[in-house]
Amino acid sequence: MRILFLTEIPDPGVGSSVRQMYGHAAWLREQGHEVCVVSTVRDAADATPTVIEGTRVFRLHSDYPVRFRPWVSLHNKVIDAPFQAILDEWKPDIVHAHLVHTHLGYHALTQARNAGAKVVFTAHDVMVFCYQKLTCFHGGEEKGGLENDVVARLSKCVPCQRLRFRPGRNQRIAKVLKRDVDSFVVVSDALGEVIEANGIRVHATVHNALEPLAGLPSSEDVEGFRAMLGLTGKLVLAMGGRLHEQKGVGKLLEMIARLAPEFPELRLIVMGKSDIYDREFRPQAEALGIADRIVPTGWLDGDELQWAYAAADIFVTPSLCFDTFGLVNLEAMQHAKPVVATTFGGSKEVIVHGQTGFIANPFDVPTYSEHLAVLLRDADLRRRQGLAGQERFLERFTMPRLAQQFMDIYEGLLI
Repeated sequence: MRILFLTEIPDPGVGSSVRQMYGHAAWLREQGHEVCVVSTVRDAADATPTVIEGTRVFRLHSDYPVRFRPWVSLHNKVIDAPFQAILDEWKPDIVHAHLVHTHLGYHALTQARNAGAKVVFTAHDVMVFCYQKLTCFHGGEEKGGLENDVVARLSKCVPCQRLRFRPGRNQRIAKVLKRDVDSFVVVSDALGEVIEANGIRVHATVHNALEPLAGLPSSEDVEGFRAMLGLTGKLVLAMGGRLHEQKGVGKLLEMIARLAPEFPELRLIVMGKSDIYDREFRPQAEALGIADRIVPTGWLDGDELQWAYAAADIFVTPSLCFDTFGLVNLEAMQHAKPVVATTFGGSKEVIVHGQTGFIANPFDVPTYSEHLAVLLRDADLRRRQGLAGQERFLERFTMPRLAQQFMDIYEGLLI
């Protein structure tokens, strides 16, 4: 079988969905299938074929002001000819699209279908009906995050996007998905529910997955990492990924301030770009009197990233946006860390409340903080929940399970 993946980003170090795609590609190659990737780059000099993690990657050039995405993403004409040449040369049986909503564009799905391939689309986010990350549905602070208005409509989208609003965008996308996609897949049931509420049919849920680590960090490495950051003997919370208000960073700082009197040794590792933390969140931490409790690590990868997960006592994902799945939850679980995650999105399909961590509304700072306090007070509970999460990860969220589910989909389409 010949499978061609589509993704906007060629670098597996940039996004978790991209890293997962390369893991899937490796599994397919091991099973004797042929795999390649079509991606995009901003610099024309980089628009050359390459090999990344053993997979052949075609990099196509596209660069335009992102404010025009609602128009260009429907049909990015600069992609047409080079992508058609790849389809003609490679003749894939399956074209599996992961991310196409900026440079590859939705017309690429039409091209793939017209070339005779079966088309699978995995939605990792809500951008098939939303211009961003679905930040409006819960009503915000005013509603305590308790509203559940997930349907896109003019009265919400026009004030949100203003001049970026593109009349007919969602209808055009829905038409292409209905006509040209053979199997529309989502990464969580929660994501599937909001997409179907917006008139797009979902065929299957395939939860995200990771390839288990060959080995966890040694205690010496972990203690060395803790010592380097001044964390020896401290109670450590950790959060990671893109640092943005919609990821709940500000709310987590409020929680740290609330917990600080009871837990004087409490520290928070912030695994993300330090300049963003310094610019957008350090002033809030200073105003709350907790700046000395926050440890921004900068962007981590490789061994340092694994040391950071292993050094944490509890992992936290307090997203205020619709967090479709949260692969960072799995990364923490494989290190046997309990996770306290947001109620918004797919985390509740990963974290079992009260068994592998807790699920809570981050707008409800007192309740969310108390879930953290319950774990901070009880090292044995942290250990039990962390081990239960690790077991759940190994049983349900590893690459062979994801790859087999997709193989069943591929084979079903080719019968």
